[in-house]
Amino acid sequence: MATSQARWFALAALAFCTLAVGLDSTVLSVALPTLAHDLGATTGDLQWFTNSYLLVLAAALLPAGMLGDRYGRKRFLLGALALFGAASAWCAWADSTGQLIAARAVLGLASAVIMPLIGAVLTVVFDERTRPRALSIWVTANALGIPLGPLLGGWLLDHFWWGSVFLINLPIVVFGLLAVTAWVPESHGDRERRIDPAGIVLSAAGLVAVTYGIVEAGERGLGDLRSSLTIAGGVVALIALVVWQRRATSPLIDLGLFRSRGFTGGAVLATVASFAFFGLLFALPQFFQAVEGRDAFGTGLRLLPVIGGLLVGARLADRLVARFGARVIVGAGLALVAGALLAGALTGVNSGYGYVAAWVSVTGLGLGCTLPPSMNAALAALTPERSGVGSGLIQAMRQVGSAIGVAVLGTVLNSGYRDEIDAAGLPAAARDSAASGVALAQRAGDPGMLETVRHAFTHGMDVALVITGVVAVAGVLLALILPRHGRRPATGSPETVLAESGV
Repeated sequence: MATSQARWFALAALAFCTLAVGLDSTVLSVALPTLAHDLGATTGDLQWFTNSYLLVLAAALLPAGMLGDRYGRKRFLLGALALFGAASAWCAWADSTGQLIAARAVLGLASAVIMPLIGAVLTVVFDERTRPRALSIWVTANALGIPLGPLLGGWLLDHFWWGSVFLINLPIVVFGLLAVTAWVPESHGDRERRIDPAGIVLSAAGLVAVTYGIVEAGERGLGDLRSSLTIAGGVVALIALVVWQRRATSPLIDLGLFRSRGFTGGAVLATVASFAFFGLLFALPQFFQAVEGRDAFGTGLRLLPVIGGLLVGARLADRLVARFGARVIVGAGLALVAGALLAGALTGVNSGYGYVAAWVSVTGLGLGCTLPPSMNAALAALTPERSGVGSGLIQAMRQVGSAIGVAVLGTVLNSGYRDEIDAAGLPAAARDSAASGVALAQRAGDPGMLETVRHAFTHGMDVALVITGVVAVAGVLLALILPRHGRRPATGSPETVLAESGV
């Protein structure tokens, strides 16, 4: 098999692994009402179905990348895929909320290994010429799970029991195991580097505390004392991590990476894009369901323009970066995101889906022009020896950025919604969420209340979109410092690693 063919077959295997993780991150949302009924899950249980996954993911990202570098990325990737499949089956046949929470935590552990090691393998297998296209395919595969989750999950819930939404991972995992075994080469980083236990503990404690505090702030409000103290504790742990990494003889994180403008700029801009992306995805499904009255399947269909725009944008970026440079294309992509979101802030109850689909498509186009080039700039600055932990660091930054996006924009949206509900003098039960308000109005048979709830949610969403657009504008300014090409240290060129790996 030719070298170029081996590379693209390897990419197909990695894309399937990514799709499994992307599907799992969204398919649960459509099953929550059914889980509440069938397992007798409380609101707290429903939150922990998600939180257990997120917290273990945050804790394990950096250690997973480091262990893959040391002991073999392919080996760890295969083990993580097998664990992901086993945990998916455990989720499907869990017969209590405790079992499901534990199974979701194991899924988070498997995902924490899969995501950074895919980035590390891409850094090794693809050179600077072919990596942008590979990253475009990887990012698209990750994003494809967002609409596919509600689409497949909604259809399965209509025809089968709730556990089926987790079983859809199994055929993808089986194919991923076979494909990774056949096509992905084994690669290692610095096998002599010692493990940094203190760095692992501090990074896990800091990322878990920050992520949990942000998630709680999204539920309780940004001014909640417990959430603020948790976030502050996490920040202190991360500061202690930086201090320790400067002194450690074999640090978990190579802080010298942040002296590379390619790595720092690419990682930060990918984080800004993730903030906007996941904040948008928090608001849109609620809009389609509460305001337009769509079910989970219909919501998934209406999210497809995001993916269509992202596909087109990624393809354009692949061609244009070589001509104009990453800085120009990423800046233009974020400008498109900002303009589309600010246009989206003009959405009203009666705007119609055509208007929403238009600005959502442009947002996807901008994200497609932003995510692959920024990720490439960051990954290009990594040496093959440290690409696992470096990719884990990028994923950790994106994870925190996504959590902040959901928490901040969710709080802003809820605050705007509740202000309008209070001003209209509606019952307190309508303040919980737009879904609660719609259900209350429908039970009461009150069209006026229903219209007020829909207007209130749309108002809150529009305010959140304005803030997201402003963050994207800030990203445009940050893009000015992104070099045209990320620079990789001279040691360990991709061609050398490919030759050593037999690809």
